[in-house]
Amino acid sequence: MASSAVEGDKYRSFIYGEGEKNTQWRFGAPPNYDVVNKLFEEGRTQEWPVGSIEEKVQRLVKTWEMELVHKIRPQDYKSVNPEKFLFIVNGRKPITLQDIRQIGGSYNAFLQTSLPEDLRIYDPAQETAETSQQAFTTAFPRGFALEVLQVYSGPPTIAYEFRHWGYMEGPFKGHAPTGERVEFLGMAIFHVDEEMKVEKVEFFYERGDFLAAFLKGAPTDGASGTSSRCPFMANK
Repeated sequence: MASSAVEGDKYRSFIYGEGEKNTQWRFGAPPNYDVVNKLFEEGRTQEWPVGSIEEKVQRLVKTWEMELVHKIRPQDYKSVNPEKFLFIVNGRKPITLQDIRQIGGSYNAFLQTSLPEDLRIYDPAQETAETSQQAFTTAFPRGFALEVLQVYSGPPTIAYEFRHWGYMEGPFKGHAPTGERVEFLGMAIFHVDEEMKVEKVEFFYERGDFLAAFLKGAPTDGASGTSSRCPFMANK
């Protein structure tokens, strides 16, 4: 699995150190996960022993997510084989790292949809990597924590169950904050090579359940009039 960093974040590798001195960061500097790490530690359901398969998978997944969000250049990724990498959500067409960059980053990749534009509370086609990051960090000022709940198989095909959660303490797309926890569960499969670099990821989760939680917030002034009929519950 991804090796532990000598310094810095205790759940993610490849943020600090000599190997990152030439890394190009999306927001100009290495990310600081102190706030979301606190949220994770307060809300996790269990603590995996260091060195266990669950702890190693959790570190790999958190590291991979960090690199996907914060590193601009694929050549700076340490947890991924950029030449082979494929990303698949809910059985959709596989996309490459270049595709993810073109569609505006990781949030847009995770929230792909074929719904009509007027029925989208969040429209990936209208967002960039920067605006999508701003939207979700505003809604979740304490971050969006990730926990690996169970690992079903080890490398080279790592199948696991995960949980993502945060608290909607900021507005989102014309909806006021609720203060409530927004959470979803899912399954994922990571295919890794002999160096433990990720070559393909497959995610399965209910997109509609996640987005529907934002509609609980009252419409704010200047809201776009997004439909509240929740038709996006169908995960297409």
